[in-house]
Amino acid sequence: MTTFPGLANCHSHVFHRALRGRAQPGGERGGDTFWGWRDRMYALAAVLDPDLLHDLAVATYAEMRLAGIGVVGEFHYLHHGPDGTPYDDPNATGEALIAAAREVGLRICLLDTAYLEVTEHVHRRFADTDGEAWAGRVNDLAARHAGADDVVVGAAIHSVRAVPADQLATVAGALPDAPLHVHVSEQPAENEWCLATSGLTPVALLAEAGVWTPRTTAVHATHLTDADVILLGDATAYACFCPTTEAELADGVGPSVRLREAGARLTLGSDSNTVIDVFAEARAVEMHERLVTGRRGAWGAAKLTEAATRTGYASLGFTPDLAETDTVTLRDSVRLAGVDEPLWAATASDVEPPSDLPYDAAEVTAMLRRAVDALWERV
Repeated sequence: MTTFPGLANCHSHVFHRALRGRAQPGGERGGDTFWGWRDRMYALAAVLDPDLLHDLAVATYAEMRLAGIGVVGEFHYLHHGPDGTPYDDPNATGEALIAAAREVGLRICLLDTAYLEVTEHVHRRFADTDGEAWAGRVNDLAARHAGADDVVVGAAIHSVRAVPADQLATVAGALPDAPLHVHVSEQPAENEWCLATSGLTPVALLAEAGVWTPRTTAVHATHLTDADVILLGDATAYACFCPTTEAELADGVGPSVRLREAGARLTLGSDSNTVIDVFAEARAVEMHERLVTGRRGAWGAAKLTEAATRTGYASLGFTPDLAETDTVTLRDSVRLAGVDEPLWAATASDVEPPSDLPYDAAEVTAMLRRAVDALWERV
């Protein structure tokens, strides 16, 4: 047996798990670009309710625990009913996700995401009326869970397209001591739109609003200028890379080494949950860098382990030492035979199931199948 610190999954959209293997190019549900994939994702978002979201989250979070993940950052924007009407409890969907994480013993940073621009019908269920309305709702949710040792309520800006520039500072300041995450520069089209409408890159626009601080995480950060890299580094912000999703959606390869050298701190996420395997995400950061540069060794095992564990915990508002409490045990498998550094060879399937998980792998498999099938039946 080999022990490893608990793994941090710093960026998850749990309902995207239902897209795994069902939104591929050339298929009925697919699309050959990010935007075609997004159409299928929106179709799922349109039919979810708190109960089905809870069921899918229980199964997906159980899969995360089987993969050795001790904490998840859930980037949550499915706030309201399909027509935008709030539920009787305006935080019903957020509470459904928190309850699901607790059911399987997973620590959660619920990143309640501001989404204020409605340009398509499905956006109505994402959107609060303005930044102040969003801030009031998220502060209520944070107050309910103040002092909990297994829940952190943080804030998120969905993107510069979803939150108007004059609302960014309101969102950034709503929970001043909590983690703040933001999708930024995932696709070139995002940068082009931002430059055309503001004359600034997304990173620079967010900097003007005071978004970048040591508590902020830039998610994806794929298409950055040199000036963007300096802004994130000077803020000692986190940069959350999600390599399996960024490859799945043809996003590109972000400048991980330049960000690190500038002072930013790497974390890792499963994002669309096409793969739930932090070992795979960590290795992919190095392997993608090799493909881009033609050189090996930009990221050693120690740096990647730190990103996958303690740095990830800190970015989600949990004490980094909790990674030691959430220790992962790796079985002596064929993949690890003769290996002296497990990070380079281990997969999620090498993780010994945690003793406190209330479901075994077969039960989790059945739960996932039921929840995914039930969701697609509604589409």
